[in-house]
This record gives sequence, C-alpha cells and structure tokens, in this order.
Amino acid sequence: MNAILPPRCPFTGDVVDSQGTISPKAWADLSFITAPMCQSCGFPFDFAVPAGAGDALCAMCLADRPAFTAARAALVYNDASRDFILKFKHADQIQGVVVMIPWLRNAGADFWQKADAIMPVPLHRWRLLRRRYNQAAIMAQVMAKDRGLSYIPDSLIRTRATKTQGHLNAKERSRNVKSAFSVPLKKSDAVRNKKIILVDDVYTTGATVKECTNALLKAGAAEVYILSLARVVRAGRSF
Repeated sequence: MNAILPPRCPFTGDVVDSQGTISPKAWADLSFITAPMCQSCGFPFDFAVPAGAGDALCAMCLADRPAFTAARAALVYNDASRDFILKFKHADQIQGVVVMIPWLRNAGADFWQKADAIMPVPLHRWRLLRRRYNQAAIMAQVMAKDRGLSYIPDSLIRTRATKTQGHLNAKERSRNVKSAFSVPLKKSDAVRNKKIILVDDVYTTGATVKECTNALLKAGAAEVYILSLARVVRAGRSF
C-alpha cells in the first residue's frame, strides 16, 4: 500500500517514512511551546522565570486571571502551523490529526492524571452542517482514546450562531461569544464535579474558551483545563 500510496507529510506533501510523521523542512519551521510559560494561560516567556517566583503569570493574567485552571498549547501559531491548521479545519485534511497526537500529549502532560473527561469547543449546528465536521471534536476524540478519558462531545452546546472570530479584535471577540454556550440539563451529570479538558484548535485571545469555561463551571464542573493545538503569541506581553 505504501508503494502505491506512499505516506506524505501533511505540511509539505513530501514523501515520509511512515504515516503520522512530517518532513525535516516542516519540522524546522514549527515552533513548539515549552517552559517557561504563564502558569495560567500558557503564554510562553522568552526569559527564565526567577527561582522562588511561585506561579509565574503573564501581565494579562495578573490583571484578570481566567476562570479555567490552566491552558496549554503545543505550537506557536505561525505561518507553518497556520497553513496546516487551515487545511485541517476547512479542507477536509482530517488525517492530519495523526501527527498531532504526540504534540497534544506533551502539551497536556500536566492534565492527563487530573482530568475525568475531555470535550471539544462546540460548533453551532448550522456551521457544523456547512463544514460537515468539528475539527476540535476530532482532536478531542483521538486524545480521549489515546489517554483513556471519557469523551463527552455533546455535554456543552453553542446556543446561538456567532460571527466568525477571525477579523475581530479582543473586545469584539468577547462580546461575540458572550453567553453563547451552555450545558444541556440532561447532560449536567456528565459535567457536575468533573475535571474537564476542553479542546480547541487555536487559542487567540481566549474569549471562546473562557465563555465555555464559565458555562461548565456554572453547571457544576470542578475544574476546566484548556488544550489547544496552537496559540497566537503576540509581542509586548510580559511577566
């Protein structure tokens, strides 16, 4: 089969040794997020955190710490990761989820032993019909199987259609998704007193996952952890 349809890198299209691997060129263009980072939102610091500093937080989290327990992402959202994510999100390249497994596994290393269940950020039903799949749900389902966690995809719903966030600023994003999520009453038992990992593809300002967190905590969740494939890293944020 490999001779007829050789495995290819989902980034470059180059032939690779096995399914789920990427080419050296693609690897060189990726930027993985590692410590030191904000212990709340996972924003990477470009300097060492002083010993004894305790929970190192970025300036934004010091000013207004999110309700989720912690957020982590595997990659910096740059040209290389953006092209890959857009293909995965909009061009039916869902086989790319295979390469994400070890990246998400490492990014969420602090979560796996704490969590009871995993779920995706939901799409509104009309957008799901147009797109045909929820990329966050594919990621969450794969990681649930990989980590042996309960997968609860329909325990959080988007109650109204919201505008695409792509061209909105931080305040507009927050207003756009305000109170747009809820836990259906019949699904509340799946959430109540549980520690939940919420999966999304890209963490930009955090507006969406913060609203999801509020809905989950309101429904009785014990803790919420955010796991993203990539996050936007803008200059100017500090410790």
